Amino acid sequence: MTPALFAPTVLGLAGLVVGSFLNVCIHRLPRVESLVWPGSRCPSCGAAIRWYDNVPVVGYLLLAGRCRSCHAPIALRYPIVELATMGVFVTHFWTIGWEPLLVVRIAFGCALIVLFAIDLEHQILPNAVTLPGLVVGLAASLWLPPGWRSAWLGAVIGGGSLWLLFEIWLRLRGVEALGMGDVKMLAMVGAFLGWQQVIATLVLSSFMGSVVGVALIAAGRGSLGSKLPYGTFIALGAMASSLVGEPLVQWYLSFY
Repeated sequence: MTPALFAPTVLGLAGLVVGSFLNVCIHRLPRVESLVWPGSRCPSCGAAIRWYDNVPVVGYLLLAGRCRSCHAPIALRYPIVELATMGVFVTHFWTIGWEPLLVVRIAFGCALIVLFAIDLEHQILPNAVTLPGLVVGLAASLWLPPGWRSAWLGAVIGGGSLWLLFEIWLRLRGVEALGMGDVKMLAMVGAFLGWQQVIATLVLSSFMGSVVGVALIAAGRGSLGSKLPYGTFIALGAMASSLVGEPLVQWYLSFY
């Protein structure tokens, strides 16, 4: 194996292993269960999963997507999350290289995957991810980009903008336009990426949410009053900002 392929390969394999743990987080955090005990079990029958069936992606394929004990279907989410985590590891390495920032951004990407999946399935964004993430992002900014000033400003702009929207909509319409979990999540994004990238994330996530909302209304599967899991769009926008946010902002500013 050439040196150019060695690092991405090792990181990719590490991403698959971490992705397997993220699946545990996605399944157990909404249920307020321990992440370490008991070991991996089938959600349908409770049978312990053997180590060789727990090998990321490969185990799913060998089992043909069904539990070895009860033959209940295994959610496709499991290999998707593992492959997505592998992608986070490799793409951030290609973008950042062997820098201390790589560890921080990979951890950030893993948090986004967990929040995306949980919000998509349960429409909640656990404090167990967003609040520690906010602290880690601010702490890392003391030594690494975007720097502590940008990180603090990003957290205030990110959380503050959605909180203001929440309050305005609640007072004008008497309904909650979004949840406080979204507020905390965007504050976390600002802490990791800084004020410029959190604005880019807000724009991207709002655009994607609008497109999906309009598509659902056009397909007759939603209405103007339908609530979308906005955290999923924040996660997608933040991931894009983490990888290509700076050139994206520079491209946008070039028009002015």
